[in-house]
Amino acid sequence: MRLADYIEHNATAIVDAAEEYAGSQLAGRVTLDSETLRDHLPQLLEVIVADLRGSQTAQREREKAEGEHDTPATSPMSPAQWHGQLRAKSGFSIAHLVAEYRVLRAAVLCLWSAGTTVDQDAFDDMMRFNQAIDQAIAESVAYHAAEAQTWRNIFLGVLGHDLRGPLTTILLTSDLMAQMPTDAALSRLVRRMIMSGERMSKLLDDLLDFSRSSLGVGIHVNRRDVDLVHELQDEIDMLRMAWPDSRIHFSTRGPARGAFDASRVREAMANLVNNAVKHGDRSGDVFVSLVGDAGGVVLSVENTGGAISEDTLARMFDPLQRGEPQGDDDGTSLGLGLFVVREIARAHQGEVSVESGNERTTFTLRLPTHVPRDAPATA
Repeated sequence: MRLADYIEHNATAIVDAAEEYAGSQLAGRVTLDSETLRDHLPQLLEVIVADLRGSQTAQREREKAEGEHDTPATSPMSPAQWHGQLRAKSGFSIAHLVAEYRVLRAAVLCLWSAGTTVDQDAFDDMMRFNQAIDQAIAESVAYHAAEAQTWRNIFLGVLGHDLRGPLTTILLTSDLMAQMPTDAALSRLVRRMIMSGERMSKLLDDLLDFSRSSLGVGIHVNRRDVDLVHELQDEIDMLRMAWPDSRIHFSTRGPARGAFDASRVREAMANLVNNAVKHGDRSGDVFVSLVGDAGGVVLSVENTGGAISEDTLARMFDPLQRGEPQGDDDGTSLGLGLFVVREIARAHQGEVSVESGNERTTFTLRLPTHVPRDAPATA
């Protein structure tokens, strides 16, 4: 009996074996009904049967082996893709998912080969069946990983949101204590509490921005007609107080009024300056310049220090990436500062870039002054 006919006649028994295995993987953790455990396995077998019965050239066989016939992301989801996504929602790990396919493969080939004479047709059927299973595994794993990542990002967002309430209470209480008449020693302790709380608040802000961007929501910006020269000068003054041992220079040239989210642009500049202070030479200067014209503004932050490697530059704006601790870096950063800068630039339909060489590193943020009427308000 050809393999396609065998699968078609024994589909129920094959799916029963796969269901039994899937149920054993969640014993004591999650209770799932039979329909959920069987999932899209019957449809998956139908796809495999149709593939086995179709004609296949040597060229098509090569393309399938190289993954060129995987279901495109723009097409309706295949049974294998649905299976991977739903298994992630049900609590299966990728190891469990792949093991399911191993059981499915064994249930088919072991039983079929026991009553089949191995000839050229049988050998061809086994080759094509294995190719079909491998393609299904690739699609399931990809969608399982994407679904798992989505839920991880949701968890991070919920965690950041829920922590903000108690943190706000701590900050308000600390601020109230700071206004009470106390001795110098207690005043220093209260101030330390406030600074630690503010640092935690910044970390939560970065975490929430990361979660929104990873979920495809993007960073929200509220554009208003503002003069960035005035806004950024205020931020520079605050940064100089935060880094009293660093020399932070600020220069401007040309008009810098336009439709910007001033708070977000200030945040982006602060992240770049903080990065320059932490990773640049301890005794070096940080130069911040804002140049504007009719088309937009260019904000650059330059510091002295060793050149950054090409590999590091390539992933500089990726989330959860940190450079080697230098200068005043205390090692507590989540590695989201430059990622947030990139997302703020994108939300303004702008861009950010970095160049490093000759003992200098320069970050350049370009933002258009005039935003199209139909431009989205998020990245």
